[in-house]
Amino acid sequence: MSGGKPLLVIAAGGTGGHMFPAQALAEVMLRRGWRVRLSTDARGARYVGGFPHSVEIEQVASATFARGTLFNRLLAPLHIAGGVLGATLRMMRDKPDAVAGFGGYPTIPALAAAWILRRPRMVHEQNGVPGRVNRLFARRVDVVACGIWPAELPAGTRAEHVGNPVRTAVMERAGAPYIPPGDYPMSVLVIGGSQGARILSDVVPGAIAALPDEMLRNIRVGHQAREEDVERVARAYAGAGVDADVQPFFRDVPARMSEAQLVISRAGASSIADISVIGRPAILIPYAAAAADHQTANARGLVEAGGAIRIPEKWLDEASLGAQIAAVLGDPRGAQLMAQAALSQGVPDAAQRLADMVEALAGKGQDR
Repeated sequence: MSGGKPLLVIAAGGTGGHMFPAQALAEVMLRRGWRVRLSTDARGARYVGGFPHSVEIEQVASATFARGTLFNRLLAPLHIAGGVLGATLRMMRDKPDAVAGFGGYPTIPALAAAWILRRPRMVHEQNGVPGRVNRLFARRVDVVACGIWPAELPAGTRAEHVGNPVRTAVMERAGAPYIPPGDYPMSVLVIGGSQGARILSDVVPGAIAALPDEMLRNIRVGHQAREEDVERVARAYAGAGVDADVQPFFRDVPARMSEAQLVISRAGASSIADISVIGRPAILIPYAAAAADHQTANARGLVEAGGAIRIPEKWLDEASLGAQIAAVLGDPRGAQLMAQAALSQGVPDAAQRLADMVEALAGKGQDR
């Protein structure tokens, strides 16, 4: 390895689904005596506050073929080529011992540079169906670590199942005792993800408002809504007499989840990992617009184990959701069994497994 502490470059795109497992790996690698550098874009920079302070942050220009004006999309190859050149020059200087990508367009420069320079490299794919960038690099890295198993990867990919790493704040609540629903205050946590939160804001308040009075009087809701929806969602709950905390972003999701009797969520990989490591009953509404319907694939294990109820988005309305909420909160024994089933699907040591893979990769790199 290079002189001094070994260096890991983590590249992650700007969504919580990529950034949270990247943070979990960073935390473990720092404890193991590594230097960690994070390469991300402006969107990803919103999440760096949760990363340990000793992580070096490197912000790269974001470029995507999927969003923005036609002119910006046409310029994307030039932005990416410039990013790859810059990353290659930095990597020639710093010689990282390993490079780990977590998906998203901002990971292209670091992974491409590692491929050009033959540095030890891997990607972690959180979803059951890989995103475009991880699919592109699947056969150009030494190994793909999979969060969901089985994953639909290109032929010829070397893959291992490690699970989805969860942050230290989640690990601190792993397997926290579950208090089944009853005739006392009950907490419902609603989390939607940055892209898919609107439909939950449209449907969940009405579904909860329609619950039987004897159940409704005990319910407290924590609802994460998009900033433009916060005011109307808060008004909807207030109009129904429901005690609700509505915010655009909860920094304490693990604490809220550990106190919840029920979680209503999209089926993002990080949300699934948190739900299963903490062990809570869930109603999952996979995001219909997700690429290759990967959220339905993400939900499969939890649903088949009996830890979650899946409602396809096209069937979601206040009546269908309300019926499922009432079914869970009205059956303490069933809710307890769901919590146990969810816990059985958790991989609490996923970050340790991923860190082991990074160190094994770096060790092989010494022999190249």
